[in-house]
Amino acid sequence: MKAASAVEQLANAVLYEGFMLYPYRLSSVKNRHRWNFGVLYPKPYGGLNGERETAQTEFLIEAGADADATLDVKVRFLQLVDGMPVEREALAAGLNLEKLTRCQYEYPLAHAGIEGKLEVRARKIEAGGFQVTATISNLGRFNGKDRDEALARSLISTHAISTARGGRFVSLMDPPEQFQAAAEQCRNTGLWPVLVGRDDTEMLSAPIILYDHPRIAPQSPGDLFDGTEIDEVLTLRIQTLTDDEKREMRATDERTRGILERSEALTRDELSRLHAPMHPDPGARFKKGDRVRLQPRRRADIFDIALTGKLATIVSVEQDFEDGVHLCVTVDDDPGKDLGLEGKPGHRFFFGADEVESI
Repeated sequence: MKAASAVEQLANAVLYEGFMLYPYRLSSVKNRHRWNFGVLYPKPYGGLNGERETAQTEFLIEAGADADATLDVKVRFLQLVDGMPVEREALAAGLNLEKLTRCQYEYPLAHAGIEGKLEVRARKIEAGGFQVTATISNLGRFNGKDRDEALARSLISTHAISTARGGRFVSLMDPPEQFQAAAEQCRNTGLWPVLVGRDDTEMLSAPIILYDHPRIAPQSPGDLFDGTEIDEVLTLRIQTLTDDEKREMRATDERTRGILERSEALTRDELSRLHAPMHPDPGARFKKGDRVRLQPRRRADIFDIALTGKLATIVSVEQDFEDGVHLCVTVDDDPGKDLGLEGKPGHRFFFGADEVESI
């Protein structure tokens, strides 16, 4: 099987965002009703319940004088079939940008139980290029009141991947000066476009707001489905589930079972890598393995008082993005210091270089 590209990995993470939430059991209140970002409900259910039936993304393409510049738009979403998610996608390929300024393109999104449509149009902008509008709509009908039945007729986690040929996309977050006025005119509803890839020829319009050029953290061993997830915290929580909870998690579905098996199989080194990465400071006068006496100066919390005078061992010397140096230590007489070495909270502490004394 072909390995997913960086763009596809990112889009897949968006696709399953919110699919199942910690503690990853269907009996949990938060999972009794599956929820995802980017749900387009059928009419009139969506309008009556304050939900979206349509999403729109607008973005800019710098194409210069190339009259042959084209655009591909791939729409991706989940459909619930017998309560389980099935991936759907539709590709509108080779759309000529010049022609889109004269004639709107329409593409059906049709699957059993789903009736939708993609519409794409464009207009020229003074800066040189095009403003493209892509609209995704759920055209299905549902007159009932049951949310689960409405979801079975909905486009879930809807997003789009656009590819430009003969041109490149313009950042809406930080547009060049000549495109700023055009960028301010773009209207996005339910889908927000950001640059992806290396050469700005791909754009992801996602139902969550991202920065340009987002990527999956290299330390992450896999998707956890929680919005703005923190792999380390969620993984440690999964490992503390009871045997009964784990049995229920295994029985939920294949993806959820995979989360459990992956979390239980992580080694100590793999768990350590999940901790928020910081940059080592080569000029620091302390190093990993040094033994120190703690002399907290800031008295920020009760631990600063309780740990004063304690002997500790430095497990890492780190530098944050504001160039502050931090010493991560375990306390020598802490019976749980081995847990600190595994990166578990409550057994490792951070101090400034001015808050410790060499011994």
